[in-house]
Amino acid sequence: MTIFYVALGIGILLGVVGQVLLKAGAHGDTLLQQFFSVSSIAGLALYFAAALCYMYALRRIPVSVAFPSVSLSYVLVAFLGVWLYGEAMSLPKLAGILLVCGGVFLITRSA
Repeated sequence: MTIFYVALGIGILLGVVGQVLLKAGAHGDTLLQQFFSVSSIAGLALYFAAALCYMYALRRIPVSVAFPSVSLSYVLVAFLGVWLYGEAMSLPKLAGILLVCGGVFLITRSA
């Protein structure tokens, strides 16, 4: 069963890196330039790899546990946005992050 949780964790991390790469590729004058930037292509490829890991994890992990666990990527991306791009972290955002973490904790404990 552990390998399926490892696959879920890898999928979450791949999705986070994919999101950061999409942000890095968000430049250029047109959407087409953004879409064909190396960062955007790599980000989309990582999203695909994340989906494959998630599909594998779903073989043994209930979707009612796996899908809410993916919301941890929101937490990681929020902190990476602050660290890499200087985005603001307000008290309401931090409260939301704590609620997400608490919710995932409760869902994974009841499984």
